Amino acid sequence: MAAAAMPLEELERWLQAGLDRHPAATSIAMLDGYIAAIVAGPVSMSPLDWICPLLAIDADAFNHGGTPEFAAISAVALRHNEISQILSTTPRQFAPMHRREANGDIDPRPWCQGFYAAMRLRLSAWALLLDASNVNHGLLRPILLHCRDGQARPLLGSPRSGRETEHFPRNAHRDIPAAVEVLRQYWTPIRYPRAR
Repeated sequence: MAAAAMPLEELERWLQAGLDRHPAATSIAMLDGYIAAIVAGPVSMSPLDWICPLLAIDADAFNHGGTPEFAAISAVALRHNEISQILSTTPRQFAPMHRREANGDIDPRPWCQGFYAAMRLRLSAWALLLDASNVNHGLLRPILLHCRDGQARPLLGSPRSGRETEHFPRNAHRDIPAAVEVLRQYWTPIRYPRAR
């Protein structure tokens, strides 16, 4: 896989060149968030079921090495394995690939939108945590806070006014690595039930 994978910079250009195909991710930040949701989410999925919409490719692309599509698939698989390995062995080292503004500030929105795009693949499986009355709903808050619905409205609704509300979105991205690790732990008993 490593030998076949295209570098991430090239993968981002490839995603941008294929916008007319409507991939789930249009940048490396979105792709990284999407993959993190696949790794930390409630269900195991066949690579075909999540990589094809991620890259907007046909399943047949998995059968043809030496193509740009196969190089993109390989790059995605490598990042998936890397995130999985980090979250399994050294979760405190997990670092989302957030986009940086020209001034150096972190923009978590593309990463979070990618995470939410992967959630939508199996939204009913995430339902438990999407219920605002569930005490664990807060695990998704630092991520969903930066997401928009199909009409470009804040996914969590309009923010309340106040100084704390202004401060929280600016710093919520700092909670994302820990939230992803706790999400992975939360879903593990459901995703990998032990044989009785």
